[in-house]
Amino acid sequence: MRRLRGGAYRQGAGAFYPDEGPERLTRVGAFRIDETPVTNRQFARFVAETGHVTFAELPPDPAAYPGMAAELAHPGSLVFTPPQSETDAAAGGWWRYVVGADWRHPSGPDSEIEDLADHPVVHVVATDAEAYCLWAGGALPTEAEWEYAARGGLEGRIFAWGDELTPAGRPMAKIWQGTFPVLNLAPAGLERTAPVRGYPPNGYGLFDMIGNVWEWTADAYDDDAEAAPAPGCCASRAEQDIEANRPVRSPGISRRVLKGGSHLCAPNYCQRYRPAARWAQPVDTSTSHLGFRCVVRSEPGPAGGSRRRRPG
Repeated sequence: MRRLRGGAYRQGAGAFYPDEGPERLTRVGAFRIDETPVTNRQFARFVAETGHVTFAELPPDPAAYPGMAAELAHPGSLVFTPPQSETDAAAGGWWRYVVGADWRHPSGPDSEIEDLADHPVVHVVATDAEAYCLWAGGALPTEAEWEYAARGGLEGRIFAWGDELTPAGRPMAKIWQGTFPVLNLAPAGLERTAPVRGYPPNGYGLFDMIGNVWEWTADAYDDDAEAAPAPGCCASRAEQDIEANRPVRSPGISRRVLKGGSHLCAPNYCQRYRPAARWAQPVDTSTSHLGFRCVVRSEPGPAGGSRRRRPG
């Protein structure tokens, strides 16, 4: 983990999506934060020690999802499924509820994580993330803490590294390469997530704060905020209902703020690869591009060490 001293900073932005503004002065206290999103290796240790079963591994309760198709009443999760043509892309929709998809099987029941130990864990909902952080001696970051950490000490900059998306042509984060959603130019094996620490750290020594996977925070999304257009890369609730054919639990289902963007964010479609960007995610929805990291706000232990358990 990295220890951040905290302090005041300018949170939010006014030039992109409406729910990011207004830009305002925000203060956070000192805290420690994971250098990277939690990986499959770390999450596997947590599951081995605790026996935790993730939300995606449990069958949905038909009573909670009235009208759900019988064939979908099985454990599963939303998986990005690229359209096969420009025509299909124009029709919209690239999320599919895949029975058998979960953190161990990120693309579906025939996939595995044997070669993805250092990739971020995905297909976790807020309660899964909170259970891991509690086991590790921490908690999910607030939106303000997360954004403070992501900015890396830079004030008034668009990205976590400056004002150019790819300075001198150098990719600074794991975002979509090509034209979303039909042309993916990422190297073989990296079409989806990438190993953590694969891109430069920010000014606080933190990796993958931008791109790779969206990250859960502890904050509820303010439903009174002016909603931005819902880009499909983020798996909006409307698209989940249509593409997954899985009705929403209820109109009042709570949503949490996600931060950081993911490997599906692209200049031609979803420009949420910025510290100020945010997304409203239903707490009962897991996806193939959604993970998390933890913070610790407790006092240092003996000899200045953190009291946080250190997963391998």
